[in-house]
Amino acid sequence: MAGDWRPSADAEAIKLRARLYSLIRAFFAERGVLEVETPVLSQAGNTDPNIASFSLEFSGRTDGAPRTRWLRTSPEYPLKRLLAAGIGDCYELGRVFRDGEAGGRHNPEFTMLEWYRTGWDHHRLIDETAALVAAALALVGREAGVEKIAYRDLYRRQLDVDPAAADVPQFIAALGEVEIDPAGLDRDDWLDLLMTHRLQPEFPVDRLTVVYDYPASQCALARIRPGDHAVAERFELYLGPLELANGYHELNDADEQRRRFIADLERRRARNLPQPPIDERLLQALDAGLPDCAGVALGIDRLLMAMLGTGRIADALAFAFPRA
Repeated sequence: MAGDWRPSADAEAIKLRARLYSLIRAFFAERGVLEVETPVLSQAGNTDPNIASFSLEFSGRTDGAPRTRWLRTSPEYPLKRLLAAGIGDCYELGRVFRDGEAGGRHNPEFTMLEWYRTGWDHHRLIDETAALVAAALALVGREAGVEKIAYRDLYRRQLDVDPAAADVPQFIAALGEVEIDPAGLDRDDWLDLLMTHRLQPEFPVDRLTVVYDYPASQCALARIRPGDHAVAERFELYLGPLELANGYHELNDADEQRRRFIADLERRRARNLPQPPIDERLLQALDAGLPDCAGVALGIDRLLMAMLGTGRIADALAFAFPRA
C-alpha cells in the first residue's frame, strides 16, 4: 500500500526513544550496574504455557548440537548464568520476541530492559523500578505518585473478594457483567481476568500502582514465602492501567526450578502446545550457586507509549510489525 515505507512513529517519538536509552544507561552507570549483552538465539526455549516462542532451523555446522534454535522471549536465563558466574549487578537493554502477539499494544518483536540486583529482595527493587519510571516520565514533564499494595489486599479492598480463600463462583460473580467462556479456566485464570477486566482499568492514570506478593500458584520464577497463605515474592508495576514491569525475588533452587519447568511442559502438553527444551545450562548455573538477588523486566515500548500519551504501540516503534 502507498505510504507503507514510511516509519510508524514520527520523528519526535524516535528521538524520545534515544533520549530514554541515554537516561537508562546513565541511571545504571550512576548506580554501578553493568550493561551486558547476551544471545538472542538459544538452544532452550521458554516453557511458560502463556508465552509462545519463535523457533528457526540453523543450516550450518552444529557439532552435534540441535539445529532448532529459539528466539529469546527475555534475556533472563543468560543473565542469571552471568550472575552465577560472579558478574554482579547487571542489566540488558535489547530486543525480545514473542509469537502471536501483534495488535494495538503488542508487537512480535519489542524492547525489554531487564536488570538484577544482588542481595536485594523484591521490595527494594520496587523502589528502584519506580524511580527509573519516574525519571523517564520527567523527560516529558510528567509526574506520577506511587501506591504499593499486596495482591490479596487489592482484591479485598476493590472487589471484596479474598483471592486466597474465595471460590470460583465468587470470582465469576465479582466479574459482574463481564461474560467469559469458563471452559478450561482454573482459579488463576479467573484471578487474572479480575485483574485485567475489573482492577487494571480503574488504576488512576497519574499513579504508579505496584502490586506485590502474588498467590504462590502464580510464582513463575519467584521465591515462595511460606505462611498461612503462601505467597510468591513477585511484583508488577502499572502506570495507570498499563502494565510496565514484572519482577521477582529470584528463585535460586535448581531442583525446584526443574519441577516448575516440568509442570509448565505438562500444561503445554494438555493444551497441545509446542514443547520447547528446558534450559539445562540455567539449571546448572542455579546448582552452581545463583546469589540472592531480585530481578525485573520492564517493557520499553509500553513505557514510551505512556510517555507519548498513546494507546498504539506503533506510535512508539520506528517500524511496527505491518511495516517491518
